[in-house]
Amino acid sequence: MNKWVHRAGIALAVAGIVALVAARPVTAQRPAADTANVTVSPSLYSGLAYRPLLNFSRGGRSHAIAGVPSQPQVFYVGAANGGVFKTTDSGVTWTPVTDGQIAVGSTGSLAVADSNPDIVWLGTGASDPRGNISNGDGVYKSADAGKTWTHMGLDKAGMIGRVRIHPTNPDIVYVAVVGNIFGANAERGVYRTRDGGRTWEQILSVSDKTGAVDLSMDPKNPNIIFASMWTIRREPWSVTSGSMEGGLFRTLDGGSTWQKLTNGLPTKPLVGKIAVAVSGADSKRVYALIEAGNDEGGVFRSEDGGASWARVNATRNLQQRAFYYTRIYADPANADTVYGLNTGIYKSTDGGKTF
Repeated sequence: MNKWVHRAGIALAVAGIVALVAARPVTAQRPAADTANVTVSPSLYSGLAYRPLLNFSRGGRSHAIAGVPSQPQVFYVGAANGGVFKTTDSGVTWTPVTDGQIAVGSTGSLAVADSNPDIVWLGTGASDPRGNISNGDGVYKSADAGKTWTHMGLDKAGMIGRVRIHPTNPDIVYVAVVGNIFGANAERGVYRTRDGGRTWEQILSVSDKTGAVDLSMDPKNPNIIFASMWTIRREPWSVTSGSMEGGLFRTLDGGSTWQKLTNGLPTKPLVGKIAVAVSGADSKRVYALIEAGNDEGGVFRSEDGGASWARVNATRNLQQRAFYYTRIYADPANADTVYGLNTGIYKSTDGGKTF
């Protein structure tokens, strides 16, 4: 395996773990001081270093990760083409949990229900379209914490960028379908189920060339959801990323109606892959990492729940190889803290101005 690709996979896995650890809700029993960032003397952790937790190469890079807030030692990791693994001891040991149960190896997204940690959703088809990528075959659901898996449809989804589960009703699930990476297909868009996956409805569609790659749900109001729509296609000799019809969309009613957001956001000549994250500390604060033409991309921030935006960071560190990376995570306890993933793992404590 190419060493650079392997390191990229490790970076993605570690970044996911950082984001998930940060995303655990603060319990009411903790002192109020714990809800804010605390400065710790570097001497206390100077001997610590990041290390790979999945130190084997089956499936190449790690693409999806999900933790269980009520069980802090439990994580699920999905390989770009190696299925899903589970750890119950914070990464000391790992067990493959999908072998022989799913029809494909490519993992796009993983999600665990906050209201029932036994419910785990897997969206197949990794949404970072390298030249050696493969489509998935829809979504799978486990109702027993990963022991058994059932195919729940969306067979022609191709690649799935994100799965989001309603925080109190695990029967309501949203899926971001990128689509068939090798050609146009009408299945691209955002899907919703309200009966645990028995039936699905396409609630946001732009065209057969533009799909959904990311979803962020307001932690305080699950009816408010942001969706990033991305025009993407892979061919043996090239990758096409971006269009004027893609962009960032928002719903205020759980997905029944959507509005394209444009105030302060790039809209031309091309808008490519977008990552989006609502702050758990302040629902009015929303971050977006945007690929755009004419050097108009970068980190954008909204202070009014997405109604208007301003670019706060235009450095190239967070915009390299956008089709492959482009992830952003808002800290749940401090609105000014945000994490970005690209050429490395980046952290900002000033609202995205510097990383």
